[in-house]
Amino acid sequence: MKTPPSPPVASTLTPVPTWILAMHKSTRYLSQDFLGGPRLLKFSWVINLQKAGTFPLLGFLVGYYHNTSMAAWIYLALHGSYGLVWLLKDLTFPDPNWQVRITLGGGINAFLGVLGWYWVFGWLLISGTAKPDYPLPDNSWFCLCVSLCILGCVIMIAADAQKYFTLRLRRELITDGMYRYIRHPNYLGEMLIYASFALMVWHWLPVLVLAWVWSGVFMVNMILKEASLSRYPEWPEYKKRTWWIIPLIL
Repeated sequence: MKTPPSPPVASTLTPVPTWILAMHKSTRYLSQDFLGGPRLLKFSWVINLQKAGTFPLLGFLVGYYHNTSMAAWIYLALHGSYGLVWLLKDLTFPDPNWQVRITLGGGINAFLGVLGWYWVFGWLLISGTAKPDYPLPDNSWFCLCVSLCILGCVIMIAADAQKYFTLRLRRELITDGMYRYIRHPNYLGEMLIYASFALMVWHWLPVLVLAWVWSGVFMVNMILKEASLSRYPEWPEYKKRTWWIIPLIL
């Protein structure tokens, strides 16, 4: 789950479609301001609760359903370890945008509307509700999922670390390192990670959840981010020579 940027307002910025602004406003209200009242929570607390709880929850499900299959253990390792990676990232270079205060209603909405659904992925597989019939032999499929998850974690961590430490020194458009060829490597990393989880489960529900998150949250955030970055004079040339999110494709 990545940082939602603030919508651009300056007249010199690239115009943003009205529907994008409307979706951003709706998501922001539901996840930060819902029902109003005192802002007792930090957004990061809600996210970290889900990340920290993933490993023990999945471990409990393995024991509860007596599922000691290779798929169950691999899924536990992938999703559980990713939660620990996220916590380590938040401890060492926290995203300041996740430090905003939110209402109790907003925190509940953020958890139930997005974060909690990620736990359903593991439940589907470990409970036996999903009975995956992989297109490849199991060992080959597991290799693919593990590879995607590791690659995604590295891309996400490297991109967020570069952004964090670069912006501490100077506020400018980042065009090198992880951002040399694609403009949103952190989102690409997250998408590879969760794609690996969905491929392990091999069920229609994770596909539906990710389609909503990627189109309704990620895509909106990336469009808003690009509109905000268009304030830099070097933006047109940078945009021309880079890809949106997938090298050589998009």
